[in-house]
Order: sequence, then structure tokens, then C-alpha cells
Amino acid sequence: MEIYFLGTNAGVPTLQRNVTSIALRLMEERRSFWMFDCGEGTQHQVLRSPLRLGKLEKLFITHLHGDHLFGLPGLLSSRGYQGGTAPLTVYGPPGLKAFLDVSLSVSQSRMPYKLEIVEHTGGLVFEDETFKVEAGLLEHRIDSYGYRVTEKDSPGSLNTELLQSYGLKPGPLYGKLKKGEDVTTESGVVIRASEVVHEPKKGRIVTILGDTRPCPGSLPLAQEADLIIHEATFAHDLAEMAYQYHHSTAVQAAELAREAEGRELLLTHFSSRYVSQEELTPLLEEAQAIFPQTLLAEEFCTFPVYRRK
Repeated sequence: MEIYFLGTNAGVPTLQRNVTSIALRLMEERRSFWMFDCGEGTQHQVLRSPLRLGKLEKLFITHLHGDHLFGLPGLLSSRGYQGGTAPLTVYGPPGLKAFLDVSLSVSQSRMPYKLEIVEHTGGLVFEDETFKVEAGLLEHRIDSYGYRVTEKDSPGSLNTELLQSYGLKPGPLYGKLKKGEDVTTESGVVIRASEVVHEPKKGRIVTILGDTRPCPGSLPLAQEADLIIHEATFAHDLAEMAYQYHHSTAVQAAELAREAEGRELLLTHFSSRYVSQEELTPLLEEAQAIFPQTLLAEEFCTFPVYRRK
């Protein structure tokens, strides 16, 4: 599980950074990746990345401002030309379907895959046997949502050395043990699953928050997350401006991560006034003074999501 940034700028693209888009790479877990937001030019960013749109499985939109949305029609249209034939589901706030219906129909875009559009107003938006995704309303000029992606715990591995000492070879009984069932060997030895199965692997939690100023809705989404991705549009000397524009400072993002007892914080969605990564250093230092496990997002960079021991 890895995070890969395709765009980290706020509002409009610059020569240094594109507008918002984040990929959650799940190649080991699902042989696919998910995308969060799709600002204008995202498909160009994908071409410069190791990502392949044919592997895009799900796309989540936080809110309907253009810097998070305007790249979506082009990306959906291009996906078919890049080998994308598997179904794709797009999730987002009410109004998303109308936007896509009009843009895709007027342009007569034809896609060789099933496209499903799911509008939501928060709550559980997706769940299967390995993952669930919950959404919560934040505080922005329009409805903006954060997403909490929870990887479910996976069964622990078998102690194969111990099993071989019992004379048990790989086969159907291995599967029963991994499911927690006790088994009996041909020689009559009872093997208890609790003695030969390691502890379950704890699932990871990734929280990706859309545009927001500090609000109560952020905390439940971020609680004890392994990785929190939070906007940091301004340094804290512009806190009043951030509030007026319904955005957050790096300090406010760090305060949330600390209160939520998260493990790591990634700052993104930077104002164009901070041109280079060096000019973002004060934002990083402000945040690290409150929450030391803070990093700056950087486009075309991979950030692993580490599993708790």
C-alpha cells in the first residue's frame, strides 16, 4: 500500500505543481490503484508516472470545485484508449453524476468499460471482504468530504516449521487451520489452530481529507490513522485568510494529527504563493513542531503506508 501524488497545488496549476490528485496504490492487495480527486491535467500527470489507467479501479471525489474535478471527463475518456476495460466506479457528492452525464454525452465520449457513478452524503460508501471506505462531511465553501480507507485485518501466517514437525504437509488441512479450525492428522494428532497460526496482520488506515478548515468532522475520520493526508494551503501567519477561504494552515493540520493520535501526516494542497519545495519548508517546520512525523507531499513521489506491528 503506497501513496503517490499526481498534484499538490491549490486552486490553479503552476509550472512547478499541478492541481490535486492522489493515487492509493494497492498492487499487492488488489492488483489495482484508487484515485482521490482528479484536477485538470491529471491524465498528463499519469503519463509521467508508473501508473496505468487500465489498473484504476475506484475514483473518489472530495468535492466539486474545479481544481479537484475538471480532469475527470478527459481521464475517463482516455482510460479506454490505455487498455482500461475493467469496470470503474466513481464516488462523490451529489451533482457529480449530472456533471459527468453532461460532459460525456455532449462530447459523445464512448468508453469500452462499465462506468458506475455513486453519489453519497457521507457514511459507508464502499465495503468488501478486504477494505471499507467511509466518508464524512468537512467544512468548506461547498460540501467537501474526507475519506477514511480501512484495510481489514488479515489472517496470520501459518507456522510451517512447526506443522512439518508434526508431519503435516501443505494441503487442505493448512487451509482449515488458517481459518481457525483445529485438525487431526492421519496419525491421530490433534493440531490446534491457536498454536500454529501467528497473530492476524493489523489492517492499515489511510485518511484523505478534502478541502476544509478545522472542523469537528475531521477527527472521526483521522482517529488513529496510520497516514493522514491533510491540506495545508497556508502557513500559520495567514490563519485568518485560511479561515475566510475555508482552508487550513500547516499548524492546524498538525494539531488534528496530534489530537487524532495518527502515526504520520502528509501535507498537500499548497498555495501558489509557495513556489518551490524550499519555500514550503516553513510550513513543514511549523507542523513538525507540533507533530514531528510530518512530511511534505511531492509530486511523482511514493510514500509507503507502513503496517503497525
